[in-house]
Amino acid sequence: MAFLQALNGPDRGRRYPLEQPTILVGRHPQCDIIVDVGAVSRKHAQVIVDGDRVYLEDLNSRNGTYVNENLVTNRQLLKENDEIRICDVTLVFTSGDQKQQEHGSVVTQVLLEDTSPSKSSTIMTKLDATGGSEFRLTASAEAKLKAMLEITRALGQALALDDVLPKVLNSLFKIFIQADRGFIVLKDGSGNLIPRWTKLRRSDEDDMIRISRTIVTRVMEMKEAILSADATTDSRFDMSQSIADFRIRSMMCAPLIDSEGKVLGVLQLDTADQKQRFQAEDLEVLVSVASQAAIAIHNAQMHEAALEQKALQRDLELARRVQRGFLPQRRPKLDVFEFFDFYRPANQIGGDYFDYVTLRDGRIATIVADVVGHGVAAALLMAKLSTEARFHLATTDDPAQAVFRLNNALCEDSEGDRFVTFVMSVLDPTSNDIVVVNAGHPLPLLRSNEGYLGWIGGERTGLPLGIAEDFEFEPETFTLQCGDQLAMFTDGISEAMNDVGDQYSNQRIEAALRTSQERFEMWAESLLSDVDRFMGNTSQYDDMCLVCVRRR
Repeated sequence: MAFLQALNGPDRGRRYPLEQPTILVGRHPQCDIIVDVGAVSRKHAQVIVDGDRVYLEDLNSRNGTYVNENLVTNRQLLKENDEIRICDVTLVFTSGDQKQQEHGSVVTQVLLEDTSPSKSSTIMTKLDATGGSEFRLTASAEAKLKAMLEITRALGQALALDDVLPKVLNSLFKIFIQADRGFIVLKDGSGNLIPRWTKLRRSDEDDMIRISRTIVTRVMEMKEAILSADATTDSRFDMSQSIADFRIRSMMCAPLIDSEGKVLGVLQLDTADQKQRFQAEDLEVLVSVASQAAIAIHNAQMHEAALEQKALQRDLELARRVQRGFLPQRRPKLDVFEFFDFYRPANQIGGDYFDYVTLRDGRIATIVADVVGHGVAAALLMAKLSTEARFHLATTDDPAQAVFRLNNALCEDSEGDRFVTFVMSVLDPTSNDIVVVNAGHPLPLLRSNEGYLGWIGGERTGLPLGIAEDFEFEPETFTLQCGDQLAMFTDGISEAMNDVGDQYSNQRIEAALRTSQERFEMWAESLLSDVDRFMGNTSQYDDMCLVCVRRR
């Protein structure tokens, strides 16, 4: 029976039997072959089965349908091994009639099984794959050159791992015409062995592939390629179901070693043909090909890692721009008060937050907050905090009540591992009074016009937001006199570290802000400059935020 098989995409390796006259392909859930990729049209293409012939039609899709990279404009007859590309997803067509097709895929039913290692192993040939052994086999230079040229030609400019792996196996099946099965096993980032690609000479073989973990591990650890001329009598494979099930007569396994000597995985070929067993010369050719393949695989892995890193950087940059959109774009302009703010995340996105909110009665709420931790999770909670804070300040004129409601809102969604330190000062431009509500945040520092320094609200500081529901917060109220200056900051400033692990501390904040400056901005910036001098070349490990207000 004819079928399509996905070579990549979300359903990589899956076979789709062509069992009905019309098979609809697209993103819609009612399609017969669902390709759940955003760029794919809801009803993208259809496959038409007419007796022994199979056709493909594009259904006026937005991004087109391609067969062997040629755009499908009319009904097109599919031939053996035609590759159908729908956006970034590729499917291969197999008619099911031929018995000696070359078929390659990612096979999802792969079993890495343990075999019984025996001290009486009958290894016919071992070959040091690092190139350091003086032992040499008798493979002709012409054979090795042909193999290297074949693999080099096949790989070409392939950079994607899903392009490199099948090309490696396809090339090996051309070099070793007796091979019935081939597979590539690679180590993932955690060191686990993952079968990444397999190839069967016959398309009617069972999808289950059994691989000897013992052999794979041994080849990787010893960095030696091995050859077994008759696997059915080789004691290394005692009790191995894979040998019995597939009637394997001979196998070769070579490590994939990159240019730095790191083992990436293994490459194995086996055959059930008793008359065409692998020989010692074949093993040397396989090692030569494996060395070239390892370089291509390593380059593909590096390329994919670079693409993933680039995509991550794009996402982080977008998140940074979105987060900056939650922060005020300009400072309030009042005749009575002037403002200063500074924000610098430790990473591209952070968990510190500040805002200016105008209340219904004309007062200005100045907020500084710090979500525990930093990075994406902290930034998401910061976005919620921004929305909730503005909502509750718009629904009540009582600062303490607004913080009470804000705390309950965060407690409802909190899973217990996230909380927020928060301080808010509400300034009245008519009376010059200021109300401070503190939820577990570093105390604001007041510098009077006479030079007096004092920490505000120490005895009335409440719990951080998101910890205890229905917590009552106590406000601290006082009047700002002409020339008084108030600084609110996050612990990224007070706990900034130098190269010996010392923290900047509240004492240094007092020393930096004790002296008045000619301009208000210079007073605030003097603190930031002193923090940077203290840190020296030490990397910033926490977000920094500073908001200051001064009565003119």
